Amino acid sequence: MRRITLFGATGSVGQSAIDLIARDKDSYDVVALTGGRNITQLAKDAVALDADLAVTCYPALYDDLKDLLAGTGVAVAAGPDAIAEAAARPVDWALSAIVGAAGLVPGLEALTHGTTLALANKESLVTAGPLLLGRAKAHGATILPVDSEHSAVFQALVGEKMSAVERVVITASGGAFRDWPIEKLANATLDQASSHPNWDMGQRITIDSASMFNKAMELIETKEFFNVSSDMIEVLVHRESLVHAMVGFHDGALMAHVGPPDMRHAIGYALHWPERKTLPVERLDLAKIGRLTFEAPDEARYPALGIANRVMQEGGLSGAVFNAAKEHALDGFIAREIGFLDMARVVQVTLDKISSQGGLQNASITLDNVLETDRLARIYAGEAIKQLG
Repeated sequence: MRRITLFGATGSVGQSAIDLIARDKDSYDVVALTGGRNITQLAKDAVALDADLAVTCYPALYDDLKDLLAGTGVAVAAGPDAIAEAAARPVDWALSAIVGAAGLVPGLEALTHGTTLALANKESLVTAGPLLLGRAKAHGATILPVDSEHSAVFQALVGEKMSAVERVVITASGGAFRDWPIEKLANATLDQASSHPNWDMGQRITIDSASMFNKAMELIETKEFFNVSSDMIEVLVHRESLVHAMVGFHDGALMAHVGPPDMRHAIGYALHWPERKTLPVERLDLAKIGRLTFEAPDEARYPALGIANRVMQEGGLSGAVFNAAKEHALDGFIAREIGFLDMARVVQVTLDKISSQGGLQNASITLDNVLETDRLARIYAGEAIKQLG
């Protein structure tokens, strides 16, 4: 029986993982589930999976979660420190599906115990890729990508040598505003940005898809995880969301990963790796689909892609600045303090300000440096939001 922990269990990725685990729960010993404000779902899943521990990241919700789990035998804890302590419990497999920079510390802690870490937390690689990968190497741990694009690249590379790779192509649906006239984007509302044409995801990721900040993060992830140069990575808008990524080789071959827009595929691959097992996902009827379309992204429509290329070129702690400013800008848009296009402006201004102070490119990627950079970037992003608002 495999011991597992799920970080971010109440989010869309976490719930997809729970769907798979619940179908074969006798094969798993669930050590811990962590979540946010949705403690009702957290408690329900903890009982259903007979988890040892349930943790909410909000200390104020401790008593409510404890009441929900009274008499069940499930232990309860709350707060960021409690999540880190949950990560310190040795397991065979852990899912990192916390959204945001908050996922970095528990991921690092899990790797310290040689755990196989199924990584859905983009921010860990964007802010501290060398630190995360170095921790895994030092402790004999394995990191498996769970983003659909990076899982697709990972699968296309099975049996191949990285030295044979010429390019990596990741795809994007284009988000909610892919057909909007550019001049209308400044007036895009929160509700409009929160509706994805293909995927069923949480609000924050859906908005990031509309702005293409989600794809910008994935560009940086690709560079860090697969150790390829930024000029080898391409983005294509693929409206059908069926081809998740492609890997091109020096002999001209292009290996594509094709599958339905269902996160259970990437999660299931990581859950059962290195084997493949039957998954409850749609089987594509290619004749019925008829055709697959691809187009180059318009960087005037998606300025986040250009910012990501800058971050990849500058390196160092630029990713930590980018992510913190992006998260804070997204908070500002959700709070209706700034407009849709202002999010990219906030990130650009924050990068400019911190970069002008020097030290971003050559700074050591340590946890303390990443966290301090994150803190500083959020302050500057907040100032930019006030100016734009």
